[in-house]
Amino acid sequence: MDWKIFLATLSAIFFAELADKTQLVGITMAAKTGKPLSVFLGSIAGYALVTLISVVLGTLLAKYVKPEFIRYGGATAFVVIGMLMFFNKL
Repeated sequence: MDWKIFLATLSAIFFAELADKTQLVGITMAAKTGKPLSVFLGSIAGYALVTLISVVLGTLLAKYVKPEFIRYGGATAFVVIGMLMFFNKL
């Protein structure tokens, strides 16, 4: 295992998800249901599934598209979605 990549990914995901809407969903579900363990395990399963899909898609894309195009495409999509949300079009 490449620990440098592992720690970089862990840090990036941790800080990107801090105070994200998914965290608010976890807080709300735990408070509403009173079942924190079930919410915790459900959250882990959800994150794991989304991460699996992301890694598989990234691996497939890397076979056909240069990494810088993926980066530029992701950045462009992020900006476009942000602008649509800002102007209430999404």
